[in-house]
Amino acid sequence: MLRGEPHHESGLAGLEDRPGRGRPRSFAPEVVAEVKAMACEPPSEREVPLSRWSSVELAAQAVAEGLVVAVSASTVRRWLHEDAIKPWQHRSWIFPRDPEFAVKAARVLDLYERTWCGIELDEDEYVISADEKSQLQALSRRHPELPPGPGRTRRVEFEYRRHGTLAYFGAYDVHRARLMGRVEPKTGIAPFGALVNQVMSTEPYASAKRVFWVVDNGSSHAGQRSIDRMGQAWPNAQLVHLPVHASWLNQIEIVFSIIQRKVIKPVDFADLDALAARLTAFEPRYNATATPFDWRFTRADLTALLTRIEARQLADPSPTTELAA
Repeated sequence: MLRGEPHHESGLAGLEDRPGRGRPRSFAPEVVAEVKAMACEPPSEREVPLSRWSSVELAAQAVAEGLVVAVSASTVRRWLHEDAIKPWQHRSWIFPRDPEFAVKAARVLDLYERTWCGIELDEDEYVISADEKSQLQALSRRHPELPPGPGRTRRVEFEYRRHGTLAYFGAYDVHRARLMGRVEPKTGIAPFGALVNQVMSTEPYASAKRVFWVVDNGSSHAGQRSIDRMGQAWPNAQLVHLPVHASWLNQIEIVFSIIQRKVIKPVDFADLDALAARLTAFEPRYNATATPFDWRFTRADLTALLTRIEARQLADPSPTTELAA
């Protein structure tokens, strides 16, 4: 911002400190370090009734604790930026509690790299990642949406009518980037079996040497019974379960996130048939241009992750940690 330029003509940039307005205030390195340390602690440890810090709250707390006489939020934000500290953000995670987490996860990662039990897969062996999206709602907006225009974003009516739910079952060929799906009224063993039959009765899977199906532990395909059921129906198909709470290792979840963003949101369907029609029509459109995902999480990354988690559990064997584990 130029000196003398009015604040209102500079937008958000006008809120930043102006250059050349006197000598910049200097702060001792100890003060900067203390504020950074404060940002890395929950506010509750200082009896502050907040769930997370903002740069404004950190600046106010630094003054309240007598660390500084005065400091601006922009200065605190600049300090935190130096070490990429962002206490106002958070990510959810969960401790792995499957006793065979490492073994189960590693064999799936091996399949993504086209190996099984240390042996490279042949050309006529395939890896399918499968799951279902349940409770997809067909909502119709009470008033037509307004399309985007110059200087105007797309607008969608808030109120809606409900027209029921359905489930979408998807099977994704990891190395050929091919999506095969079906719409069902609800989830369950039978609808998942229908998906398996749909895929396994078509080429190249019908005559393949082996087809590995990577799935989570959902009720539609859980336990040894599901493995036996698939093997009896299709001798060349093998069900491979992920560890509990490890759907993030299932590549079909990436496809589902694409479907959620590009096909479903914002939800506005006249009825269930309209929702089903769009889901079905998306499949050939996706397959026409899809390429395999650039999957980079390997066995080595898995080992490093579990080592960090174990170290954290040993460092903090609190009841909460033990319960989560």
